[in-house]
Amino acid sequence: MQRMSNGMKNMRVTLLMLFMAISFGLSAQNVTLTGNITDVTGESIIGASVLEKGTTNGTITDFDGNFTLSISGNVPVVISYIGMKTMEVDVKGKTHITVVLEDDTQALEEVVVIGYGTVKRKDVTGSVASVSADAIAAVPVASAVEAITGKLAGVQVTTTEGSPDAEMKIRVRGGGSITGDNTPLFIVDGFPVSSISDIPPSDIESIDVLKDASSTAIYGSRGANGAIIVTTKSGKEGKVNINYNAYVSWKKWLKKLDVLGSGDYTRWQYELALLRDKVENYEKYFGSYADIDLYDNLEANDWQNQIFGRTGFTFNHNLSINGGSDKTKYAFNYSHIDDKAIMQMSNYKRDNISLKLNNKPSKTVTLDFSLRYAKTSIFGGGANEVNEKSSSDSRLKNAMIYAPIPLSDIESSEDSSDLGNLYHPYTAVSDNDREQRR
Repeated sequence: MQRMSNGMKNMRVTLLMLFMAISFGLSAQNVTLTGNITDVTGESIIGASVLEKGTTNGTITDFDGNFTLSISGNVPVVISYIGMKTMEVDVKGKTHITVVLEDDTQALEEVVVIGYGTVKRKDVTGSVASVSADAIAAVPVASAVEAITGKLAGVQVTTTEGSPDAEMKIRVRGGGSITGDNTPLFIVDGFPVSSISDIPPSDIESIDVLKDASSTAIYGSRGANGAIIVTTKSGKEGKVNINYNAYVSWKKWLKKLDVLGSGDYTRWQYELALLRDKVENYEKYFGSYADIDLYDNLEANDWQNQIFGRTGFTFNHNLSINGGSDKTKYAFNYSHIDDKAIMQMSNYKRDNISLKLNNKPSKTVTLDFSLRYAKTSIFGGGANEVNEKSSSDSRLKNAMIYAPIPLSDIESSEDSSDLGNLYHPYTAVSDNDREQRR
């Protein structure tokens, strides 16, 4: 018993020492770190982020550039601020640090295209927004205009409708005129063009938007609504570089609008006939009101699904070849897109070929040759009427309000207005079935 008692005592002492060691180790890991952050001129940086590396434990500096943070003591802290270089500081064995952040000049050295050529961003006095080829190529779209949507501050891009060839409106810092045209000036490789919608995104090197009077001064009144400068890809010195990219996509209508079934539709038509005192017209199309319950079990036509419910499919691929020597460079690009829309009788195809040759026969002479060919085929009239003045003319409206049950002679009847100005959805689509080739 005495041996067991001594053993228990020894075990208790060992556990107590182990517990004290663990407690001491834990307490040693908690370190309160203080510090001060300034820029190269000695000015305090307000709101700089101080974060323990690999964790979410962090804080920001106060008005004097000071901070206090409880850390483990063995992990570096990462200090960052917008427009300045991020620094990682080793704080092992330290309780106070002083950090000087340097300006990040990388963005200022970026080259942008203006009306007079190319300059570094830090030398530009006007307002210029840019998007690079990598950002454009990362978005699988058919048009260069779609590719810049949401990527340029102060530039608004909207689509007029959902058809594949829908017009896309670009507004630079809003519209400057109520009655005039607010479309910006498009410049492609130095030449003004009416649109950039037929240029494949894979063929674009950069897009720069000149947004104020200082930037667009070279273009005079033509640049009043801003200027969008597109630079296409050119050949680069080196070995032959061949790239092939392709993507496919499927499209489906996400949500339909809720409409009346057969029974509810006929009952509301009866209410309309009573209101207009034309019950005889109702009986002409729907029969006696006493038999209205026959419509309750009649399956309704889903015109929305029949007109807009097919599965759309898009196939897009492009091939580019470029290379050259110090004197001669070349770039060739071929792009093809085939877009089957979700609306019946609506399809879009486009083929693009471009070739750029650059030759420098001497130090003072440079010869540039460029060729661009685009072939576009558009089938169908889009979701809206050709001369549409409001959404009441749209094909979606016809698919929504058309009778869900068969009605005879409804288009030829003089009383069709009493039924809601109905126009057969398929007729609305086929009447504007167009084939355009550009």
